[in-house]
Amino acid sequence: MSSLDVDLNLLVALDVLLAEGSVTGAARRLGLSSSAMSRTLARLRAATGDPLLVRAGRGLVPTPHAAELRGRVHDLTRDAKAVLRPQNAVLDAASLELTFTIRASEAFLEFLAGPVVIAVTRAAPRMRLRFAPKPDKDARSLREGLVDLEIGLLGTSAPEIRTQLLFHDRYVGVARAGHPLLAGAGVTPERYAACKHIVASREGHVVEPIDGALEKLGLGRAVAVVVPGYPDAMRIARQSDLIATVPRSCLGGSGDHVNVTGLESFELPLPIPEFRISAMWHPRMDADPAHRWLRDMVMSVCRAAYARR
Repeated sequence: MSSLDVDLNLLVALDVLLAEGSVTGAARRLGLSSSAMSRTLARLRAATGDPLLVRAGRGLVPTPHAAELRGRVHDLTRDAKAVLRPQNAVLDAASLELTFTIRASEAFLEFLAGPVVIAVTRAAPRMRLRFAPKPDKDARSLREGLVDLEIGLLGTSAPEIRTQLLFHDRYVGVARAGHPLLAGAGVTPERYAACKHIVASREGHVVEPIDGALEKLGLGRAVAVVVPGYPDAMRIARQSDLIATVPRSCLGGSGDHVNVTGLESFELPLPIPEFRISAMWHPRMDADPAHRWLRDMVMSVCRAAYARR
């Protein structure tokens, strides 16, 4: 008999026979006649090349091979039933022992990863989150299962990727507390452009949306420093007279004008469109209860943090 000809129904029958140690008992559990169960035992003996159960007085006892198989057969049967069973509508998050990989920007890791981790570990203490850097927007990692969830701006080249809006964001300016720009009659395009600027760009680009708006007014800004991420830009701005333009989400979920450990924010003096921060995942994970639970948890944390921006 080839492996392709194996009747997997025999696995269930063998599990019950080894558990009952009786053809009659096994037949009763499976809803079969004793003669049908005897024929099934004969097929199992032919398939395994072992008697499996042999007569001992009025009962049957397992052979050494059958005794060795008992635990493995039971585990295989349980796993097979789990594979074919509909997924539970109610998920027991506390029992989840899974690792999920989330790809996100440095800004998300610095300002939102903490609240996400706290919320997840409280509800699912056995779950492990692995945060991965986001060097690009290539969807291959989502397709290949290397990344379970991506958070950031839309932009993957794969049309099948599922998305869910987390929050709307916008750019604001930040400067050290007491910066001359923040004194006087307010921040004008001219005063903003006259400052030395920090640009956050992993690719090293120095042109941002604000530059196009300034150009329309005949203005330009002097970029003094280019750093890989917004947290770096904020650290430098806090310690110097340079100013930075960062997403509002980098400042947390408080009011529009905030003081964050020595930094003060201000509204940009030019109209810059808002942008959307979304969660992205591959369709094969769409119906997975644990993955859906994680998505809902991330959304809840993000919306709570930025609901009143």
